[in-house]
Amino acid sequence: MTVPSRRQFLALTGSAFAGLYLNSCTTMGPRASSSPALSGSASPVGALQPDPAGVLDLPPGFSYRVISRHDTPMSDGGSVPDRADGMGCFDLGNGKLALVRNHELQPQHDGGSIPPGPAYDTVARSLRPLPGGTTTLVLDAATLEVEREYRSLAGTIRNCAGGITPWGSWLTCEENTDRADGRINKDHGWVFEVPADAPGLVDPVPLTAMGRFNHEAACIDPATGIVYLTEDRENSLLYRFLPLRPGQLAQGGTLQALVLEGVSDTRNWSERTMAVGDAMRGTWITLDNVEAPEDDLRQRGAAQGAALFARGEGIWMGEGEIFFTCTSGGAAHEGQIFRLRPEVHQADILELFYESPEESEYSYGDNITVAPYGHLVVCEDSYDDVVQNHLRGITPEGAAYPLALLKMQTELAGACFSPDGRTLFVNAYSPTMTIAITGPWPA
Repeated sequence: MTVPSRRQFLALTGSAFAGLYLNSCTTMGPRASSSPALSGSASPVGALQPDPAGVLDLPPGFSYRVISRHDTPMSDGGSVPDRADGMGCFDLGNGKLALVRNHELQPQHDGGSIPPGPAYDTVARSLRPLPGGTTTLVLDAATLEVEREYRSLAGTIRNCAGGITPWGSWLTCEENTDRADGRINKDHGWVFEVPADAPGLVDPVPLTAMGRFNHEAACIDPATGIVYLTEDRENSLLYRFLPLRPGQLAQGGTLQALVLEGVSDTRNWSERTMAVGDAMRGTWITLDNVEAPEDDLRQRGAAQGAALFARGEGIWMGEGEIFFTCTSGGAAHEGQIFRLRPEVHQADILELFYESPEESEYSYGDNITVAPYGHLVVCEDSYDDVVQNHLRGITPEGAAYPLALLKMQTELAGACFSPDGRTLFVNAYSPTMTIAITGPWPA
């Protein structure tokens, strides 16, 4: 995507955002849902073909290339860290792309060779290094050759997913709520912003007004500047952040949680409260004490009526609607996908877009993206006895099909398309492997 500047973004969102503040809790009559989700495995791209190299099975006519591997040298003198997770792709102009890639590393993990920099505070560096953060890959858009690869954020913990911003930065989210304890000298559980064109390490400035919780992913509605946030807990909430100034998240704002009319629990575990295709009206409650030293935002929000979700994970903005995954939701506990239609002058609408009936069709969907051809692409994150993680496509009608199968015994993560829609980038989690997939995508 070619992104506007912050100044252009502020001009575009100002009037819409003001209207949303005035109408954030209005109601409306029921809206008809889209076509019910359809079960099935018929693929619009064809059956997967075995990969002779034993890395990634793909449909006929598709191919891949590995553009980055764990522990190989980077241009800043460090080495590629392990546990590659969420990722975003950006158009830098002048024929260059940037991939900003998360690394879900905790203090006990080996972060590889890390060059020193201002992002490390003295205590954390001397007592227990915090290897989580991001790396950035700068690519030639035509050849996909990596020209530079370097650490762009460090000193954080378990950077799981995140999201792209309309002004050209990556929001990286800590799926961790460790407290300062003398070995770790700061609280964690925050969102951080990394400009796609940052030439090296940026200061890890937490966006504390966006809440302290087990963050997973984020997306921004470009029409309003509102940030939508998922939480990876079995009793998670869906959050939104209304910034004081759209495009300037560090200036603060208001954190809210979604309340559904007539449904307090969307998980469909003990009883079915939502069927595929059901659409519910949603309003938002404002949360207080969002820095949550007790990591209790979800409990306090639920006590105020916020709806529960089963491990909210990947979230992505489509054309006027948002899709997000709930990894263990549904009667089969294999995963759900929800669609949220944000509105300015009336209630938002939440629809259960897809629910997996069984492991073989779709299992533990995690990171998600909206493909240029209108389908969803979801990364599976299942760790059963036999690990068989797919990239799953989901049609606009709600039918799941296999798009790729990772032959490595790890999860897929970070799926995102190049701005021209020709290349799908994705990560193998551990050992880190970043892959570029090309082929005859559906029309």
